[in-house]
Amino acid sequence: MAAWEPEGRTSSVESDGVAHAVEALGEGPAVVLAHGITASRRYVVHGSKHIPRHGLSAVAFDARGHGDSDPAPPAAGYSYAEMVADLGAVLDAEPRGGRAVLAGHSMGAHTVTAFALRHPDRVAGLVVIGPAYPGVPTSDEVVATWDELADGLERGGVEGFLAAYERGGLNPEWRDTLLRITRERLLTHRHPEAVAQAIREVPRDVPFESLDELEFLDLPALVVASNDEADPGHPRSVAEAYAARLPNATLVGEGQGESPLAWQGGKLSREIVRFCERPEVVERLTG
Repeated sequence: MAAWEPEGRTSSVESDGVAHAVEALGEGPAVVLAHGITASRRYVVHGSKHIPRHGLSAVAFDARGHGDSDPAPPAAGYSYAEMVADLGAVLDAEPRGGRAVLAGHSMGAHTVTAFALRHPDRVAGLVVIGPAYPGVPTSDEVVATWDELADGLERGGVEGFLAAYERGGLNPEWRDTLLRITRERLLTHRHPEAVAQAIREVPRDVPFESLDELEFLDLPALVVASNDEADPGHPRSVAEAYAARLPNATLVGEGQGESPLAWQGGKLSREIVRFCERPEVVERLTG
C-alpha cells in the first residue's frame, strides 16, 4: 500500500536504477522537499498546503529505500553522493525546468546543501532545516547508537525500533510526542529492511568535508534551528554554525518552550514562503 493517499500529481523518477516516488502540488516555481532518515515525503512540511497556495509548486519525494521508493540495488547504497544524484534526477524531471528552492530536513538538509555546493547554478535558494552534521565524521559512539536502531528495526519491526529509540533516552516532557511521530513515519515505508540499511550507512558517510565549504556558497539561505530540549538530535549549535558560515543566511526557530519549528508544518511552510518571496530568491527563481 502507498505511504498515504496522494493529494497531488504523482510520478516516478528513476536514478541509478531506483524508482523514486514523487508528489507535486500546486503551480509555479518549484520548492523541492527532501526528508530526513526514517521519514518519508510528507514529513518535511507535514502535509501543509501553504506553499502551493502561494503560487509555488511543492515537490516532495521519497529518498531511496524510504516511503514508496525502491531500495538501492545490490551494487549501490545510501551514500550522500547517491542521494545528491537522486535529487538531481528529480530536478531534471521538473516540467518547468530552471532553478528551484531546495528545502531539506536533517539527512535532507545535508543532501540539499551538498547538492548546492556541487550545483549552485541550479539552486534559487536553500532552506536547511535541523542540520545535524557538524562538519566532522560521526563518532563511533553515535554510530553504535544508529546500529542499535537498525538492529531494532530488523529484528522487531517498528516496535523494535521504538524500543531501541527509547533506550537511547528521551526527554519525558516530549516522550509521547516523539514516539507517536516516529511510529507514524516508520509505518509509511514499503521496504523497512532498506530503511534499516540506510540507518547503518548514512551516519557513516559525510555530505561534504567541512562546514568551511559553506562560506563559498553564495546563495540566499534560510536555516531552521530547534531548541535542544525537544530535539537534541538536531543541535541548535549546529544550525547556528551553518547560519554563521553561509554568507547570505537567516536563522529562524521556535520560541522557548514551543515544539520545534521543524515539527510545525504550517508555521514552517509560512517561513519557507516568506523566504521564497524575498527579491533575491524571486530573481533567481524567475531569471
